[in-house]
Amino acid sequence: MTRWNLNAILSWVDSHIIDYPTAMNLNYNWSFGSTAGFCLLIQILSGAFLAMHYASETHYAFSSVEHIMRDVKSGWLIRYMHANGASFFFMLVYAHIFRGLYYGSYMEPRQHLWWSGTLIYVLMMATAFIGYVLPWGQMSFWGATVITSFFSIIPVIGKEVVMWIWGGFTVGNPTLNRFYSLHYLLPFLITGMVFVHLGLLHKDGSNNPLGIKTKVANINFYPYIYVKDLVAFFVLVFSLSIFIFYFPNALGEPDNYLEADPYSTPAHIVPEWYFLPFYAILRVIPNKVGGILAMGGAIVMLFLYPLLNTSILRSGNFRPVYAVVFWLFIADFLLLGWAGTTPVDDYFRFIGITVSVGYFLFFIFGGLFVGWLEKLLMLHATKMAGSNMRCSTGSNHLTATRSYKVGVADYLTPRDIS
Repeated sequence: MTRWNLNAILSWVDSHIIDYPTAMNLNYNWSFGSTAGFCLLIQILSGAFLAMHYASETHYAFSSVEHIMRDVKSGWLIRYMHANGASFFFMLVYAHIFRGLYYGSYMEPRQHLWWSGTLIYVLMMATAFIGYVLPWGQMSFWGATVITSFFSIIPVIGKEVVMWIWGGFTVGNPTLNRFYSLHYLLPFLITGMVFVHLGLLHKDGSNNPLGIKTKVANINFYPYIYVKDLVAFFVLVFSLSIFIFYFPNALGEPDNYLEADPYSTPAHIVPEWYFLPFYAILRVIPNKVGGILAMGGAIVMLFLYPLLNTSILRSGNFRPVYAVVFWLFIADFLLLGWAGTTPVDDYFRFIGITVSVGYFLFFIFGGLFVGWLEKLLMLHATKMAGSNMRCSTGSNHLTATRSYKVGVADYLTPRDIS
């Protein structure tokens, strides 16, 4: 790679992709991020081809989608690749987030990395919602009507903001044109944020299953981690192909194959599956303002979690209490998704309230109280053993000193063991 290093651009590729030092104990949980990036590439390319044949006009939008499906050569393949690719993109990002929660990737010094990733997730949600409107089916129209009306809760100027978004007194042609433009723009903003995310990742280095920082047990990204990611790419392509060719509409909403009708409201206005957990939180509070604030708070908790953390250990492998809380959170999140599909009645509403409270309790209990409990148990264990773990800030390592009196100085911080 000597000749690569003589070129400014190629030397960047060499240092950040090929010779980038990576912990040798990374498992396939660390392939979710790169595979999600591959999904983003699929979405941009397939979306560009769809944009060549789509008409962003309310009278022709639905027909143009049918034209793509029936008349454009391989149009059905491109559309199903784009629609199912969005679902797989969210699957991988959710897995990426859950991996970060379990292995402590949100802890110091990687808070900015976590925040940039959460911002990417928010941009993805905005892009997916806008894209859901473009086919101009029943769910597209009524979903746009419901979601954009959320801005009406803004004091004083709420109604004016909603009408400004609509471009009129209701969702119509100006709304569709604006959403089409934004849906084309936002993926490039996501791509820019992905590069920021990678820059922050390479600034502080990748986390690893042990949650420790080491410069000894590192290997080059290429070919070792590259080959591991390549396996994940093939699994993604194989899985995505199964849905495209055999179950193309399994992850979609049947009502969206009916053209938008402003005079006929669907029995149930349901978002795409990847929004269902937050939709469930929105529905459990009858008050409109309270429901919207609760749903927004559910996303804000992801931003706040690095600040709520009190643990001195990163990896869930060494945090048995946190591991139990984490897997309960996974079950709770899945139940939230299911609750978002159920009808609104007293029985299902009770389940929705329970799992919604459980969602917020994870960030409070798992972030604050579990860390405090671990510190108390650790201090108690070292005191009972007749020795205590002290941190030497000068040498950046932990040392054992016998018969040391337990005190406030023993509360270590993530910086000390990173």
